[in-house]
Amino acid sequence: MKKTLLAVVALSFLVTFAGAQNVESIKTLLTLSQFKKAKEDLDKAMGNAKFSAKAEAYMLKAGIYAALSLDEEYKNKPEGNQLLTDAFAAYNKYKEMDKEQKLVDDGIYQNTPINLYSSYYSAGYYDYTKKNWKDGYEKLKTAVELSDYLIGKKLISVAVDTNVLILAGITAEQGGNKPEATTYYSRLADAKVGGADFESVYQFLVNYYFTHKEIEKFEKYKKIGAELYPGSEYFKYDKIDFAVGLETDFSARVKAVEEVLATDPDNVKANQILGELIYDTLDSQKEGAVMPENAEELEKRMIVAFNKSFAGKSDTIISQLFLADHFYFKSQKVNDKRAAHAKQIGAKPKPTPEDLKKRADLDKEYDDVFEQLRGPSEKAAAFYAAHGTLTAREKQQYKKVIGYLSDVYLNKKIFAKNSADKAKLAKNAADAAKYTAEQTKYAAEEKKWNDLYESIH
Repeated sequence: MKKTLLAVVALSFLVTFAGAQNVESIKTLLTLSQFKKAKEDLDKAMGNAKFSAKAEAYMLKAGIYAALSLDEEYKNKPEGNQLLTDAFAAYNKYKEMDKEQKLVDDGIYQNTPINLYSSYYSAGYYDYTKKNWKDGYEKLKTAVELSDYLIGKKLISVAVDTNVLILAGITAEQGGNKPEATTYYSRLADAKVGGADFESVYQFLVNYYFTHKEIEKFEKYKKIGAELYPGSEYFKYDKIDFAVGLETDFSARVKAVEEVLATDPDNVKANQILGELIYDTLDSQKEGAVMPENAEELEKRMIVAFNKSFAGKSDTIISQLFLADHFYFKSQKVNDKRAAHAKQIGAKPKPTPEDLKKRADLDKEYDDVFEQLRGPSEKAAAFYAAHGTLTAREKQQYKKVIGYLSDVYLNKKIFAKNSADKAKLAKNAADAAKYTAEQTKYAAEEKKWNDLYESIH
């Protein structure tokens, strides 16, 4: 019985001793860079429960497999990728078993995390060159993790590993994973990494955060981009430029600007651009342009936007010039309807009551449009009158709005004369006198604007 017990104890000692011998002999092979022989012995030893119970066994495996994955025989091949995957899994197992990670400081194993990083970086870069974005990203993502570990352990002396971060960001972005790309790009941007190769990083972040309505981050990275790349126009654009520039469809562009106005309703530029977007649709000069069904609603929004723009920054008159042009074009359209209706009436032996009512309605609509034209034209005329010396372009705009005002008062004069004639026919002396007085007043206004028009050279 004692002999049997002694035999068991002796066998246990031999197994333990053999396990220790295996660790040391495999470490020696690793030190001598005999990686294939080391792998062969390691794989056999891992079948021994005593050996595989040691944390150092997994550090050995990680070191051997990582070194082999960098060998030209396996590099960028399925076998090499599998060696690398197994090496990283073994390294994580070691860290799990040895919370203090003492072996990382052992001279024999110091190259293990570095080799893992180098192999993942190299494999990821290879995929990057082949445009295998998704595979490359997965490898480079791990390379970033290892790089951070090495920096934290002070095994490499850099503050930011720019190369691996930019490649991880690019492969994530190109692979369709933009949220992940921001993780790596923002680390570069937060460190204010500059240079020609990195401008696109800041452009990506500015674009991404604007489209995702994270305006604080949009402003942050636009500001850093402007600091690092002062010659770039991209970082001079504001949120209104991005709102309009990122969309091509009219409805989408209007919606984008209105989203800005929802949080900044008095934004001068946003109101101006909204007005111009609608103006270009309502008064399109494109051949075959069709008036939108909600033109009346759009016109109301345009008027509000342009007037807000003018109220917010009265040193520019562009908004009122747009409004004046809009109502002038609208008066021409109404006049075309009046002419067409008059032609229809003229073709009949006698106009019907409905015909007469429609003519009166069109005359009233025409007069109403001229009244709408008067307001912005007067504002523009007052602006230029007080402006001092005018450029050739400004003189042209000034004469245009003066011409509009002359037309306004010509129409009012005609409308007043027609009203006076009707009152006289009806023998309504009071109304006849009132409209005659208005006719005289409007004739004087018309002359004033005509004389001013002729005085501008």
